[in-house]
Amino acid sequence: IKGKIHTLKDKVVGEVKEVVGKVTDNDELELKGKIQSSGADIRKKADDVKDDIADKLNDLTDKK
Repeated sequence: IKGKIHTLKDKVVGEVKEVVGKVTDNDELELKGKIQSSGADIRKKADDVKDDIADKLNDLTDKK
């Protein structure tokens, strides 16, 4: 749960940085925001895959 909250926080903070960068015409801040937000997306997808694998393994062990 802690990791998922951290990922969500990074996503939101990254999106805010991106918008602020666009509004203030600050390309560096906009890019940092995109990178932070993209990193959060990647972590979320990796967590989802990990959860799916764990569910499949649990299903297999429950059938025995």
